[in-house]
Amino acid sequence: MEAKAETKSSAEKAAAAVAEKSKSIMKIPTYATGDKKSKTSKKSVETYKNYIFKVLKQVNPDLDISSKAMGIMKNFINDIFEKLSQEFSTLARYNKKRTITTWEIQTAVWLVLPVELAKHAAIEGTTTVSKFKIS
Repeated sequence: MEAKAETKSSAEKAAAAVAEKSKSIMKIPTYATGDKKSKTSKKSVETYKNYIFKVLKQVNPDLDISSKAMGIMKNFINDIFEKLSQEFSTLARYNKKRTITTWEIQTAVWLVLPVELAKHAAIEGTTTVSKFKIS
């Protein structure tokens, strides 16, 4: 009986040694496990704070904007962008195109935005595209 117990213990020891060896071979680097703080950059989140603030100062330099109002403006811009992107992707699908062109974008602007805003957006968009083509 004692011989069997010794063989079991030696077999267990051998299994433990193999397991320990495989653990040491398959160790994950500490920077990958998150044990140490690494110098990875944070995921950037696109905000429009600077742009909203610049436009506000152009319109009325005396006004300031609260952080709550800035959050509302951010949500407004994201909603408009989402509506526009859905519309011009739908237009591209209707025309059986895989590429979204300026025509789809301009048509989506006319469909989503009110008339006055659509006029200004179309004018600004065409001037920006023409400036981009020149440079």
